[in-house]
Amino acid sequence: MNDMPEFATPETQGFWEGCAAGELRLQRCNDCSAWQFPPRAFCQTCRSNALSWEPVTGRGRLASFTEVHRAPLPEMREAVPYLLALVELEEGPMMMSNLVDTDASRLRLGMALEAVFGRPGLKRGPLPLFRLRDGTASEGT
Repeated sequence: MNDMPEFATPETQGFWEGCAAGELRLQRCNDCSAWQFPPRAFCQTCRSNALSWEPVTGRGRLASFTEVHRAPLPEMREAVPYLLALVELEEGPMMMSNLVDTDASRLRLGMALEAVFGRPGLKRGPLPLFRLRDGTASEGT
């Protein structure tokens, strides 16, 4: 698969395959039905290794955010400043990602978000990014 990153592992392959298809996928335990992220070789709730990858809504709420002004990698220098967010997904797990199509002055904790896919200043990808939903997106940026 063209968009499969070189660092994909057996535990993360389903996530990356979903990203390449433009779909957010999470692991779900076949024994206790718990959702989990980040991916693991076993269920963090019941310790079963009977896990499957399932598409999720891609909707969540803004739990926390910060505006990054210093690039952590040389290839991200042109991307700064950018918004880094902690998103509580509807299914329960938390996911860290970038916020796009808005600016920090518009953000409030608890705002409704939705996943989109793109390459935030990186050559690899696509990656799940989040934007405001329900007509709250800002113009520009």
